[in-house]
Amino acid sequence: MKPKDRVRPSSTLSAQRLPSSIWILGWVSMLMDISSELIHSLLPLFMVGTLGANAFTVGLIEGVAEASALIVKVFSGALSDFLGKRKTITLVGYLLAALTKPFFAFATSPGLVFGARLIDRVGKGIRGAPRDALITDITPPHLRGAAFGLRQSLDTIGAFLGPLLAVGLMLLWENDFRSVFKVAVIPAVLAVGLFTFGVHEPESRALSPSGKNPIQREALRALSLDYWWVVVLGSVFTLARFSEAFLLLRAREGGIPVTFVPLVMVAMNLVYSLTAYPFGKISDRADPRALLALSLVTLIASDIVLSLHDDWITVVLGVSLWGIHMGMSQGLLSALVANTAPQNLRGTAFGFFNLTSGVSLLISSAIAGFLWQTYGASRTFQMGGVFASLALLLLIRRPKMR
Repeated sequence: MKPKDRVRPSSTLSAQRLPSSIWILGWVSMLMDISSELIHSLLPLFMVGTLGANAFTVGLIEGVAEASALIVKVFSGALSDFLGKRKTITLVGYLLAALTKPFFAFATSPGLVFGARLIDRVGKGIRGAPRDALITDITPPHLRGAAFGLRQSLDTIGAFLGPLLAVGLMLLWENDFRSVFKVAVIPAVLAVGLFTFGVHEPESRALSPSGKNPIQREALRALSLDYWWVVVLGSVFTLARFSEAFLLLRAREGGIPVTFVPLVMVAMNLVYSLTAYPFGKISDRADPRALLALSLVTLIASDIVLSLHDDWITVVLGVSLWGIHMGMSQGLLSALVANTAPQNLRGTAFGFFNLTSGVSLLISSAIAGFLWQTYGASRTFQMGGVFASLALLLLIRRPKMR
């Protein structure tokens, strides 16, 4: 065999590699998630223990804040389609989120926390849909599952490094919440800098057909029935999975010391990060319906475990199953949106997908907070299991997905 026969063509190697901008977007997500989770892993405890809020207030704040982020994605996604400036709009979202980080340290009431949390999540909403559309624009179709899985995996590494750092700083500074919150500014600033200088988007152009508003009925008719089915499915998934703040409250209820409660999120996000990229690669070749069904079975198992006991071993098992569910489902749902939406409406498609998910998150978190406050933690997770079972039935009744 000649030496040249043993060398794979560079074009073939390139076809199997994710673009460098996808990796950089992953690192940016990781840094921003370190910043966010450094705060969010302690925020429910800070609101309840320091500011005097109750579980219903926590659930309402979390639901409204997260839902606002998802709702804003509709308009930022559509704007990115209209202007063809996905990177610019995404950068605005990162900047806004970074600027809100110091305000958590100076909050003296639940209302001030709500304001900072809301603006922070609006920043997340502004960047979310344009960033996902940018990933789709950059990545070859046969690697989209891997691309979304990789970004989600790196993002989730930040989601467990943040709580881990929070535990270390709480031990070092003797449970000084406000000092820990100030540290979150550093990774947020680094994320903005890396995104600004490291990510490159394709040639800028207005993507919306004939310069029309992509939210108009005429433009939305171009979105297929397959796409709208993914939207409905994502909404039901979110309804079955309320705010992760209740995982922290479950750990605290079980007697885990305040300093170590963020380790619960470390366990969940460690499992999430280890599973997101492998399952993303699998989803490029497998039947997505089978993977989504398996993820729902895992979520039901998590709800059952968390509803039965609150000792630390049970809580860690339950949140680990929760992390497996997230790893199986989140990147796959994003890839399904990307694969069912036309190029000129990708930002809008991700925006509407997240709008419906946002409404579902608000509803599920409010219900979870009410059940927790009225009937206790077990009923909250039982409700989650019921909604997950309904989602599984809906998925089973759907013909094979393309």
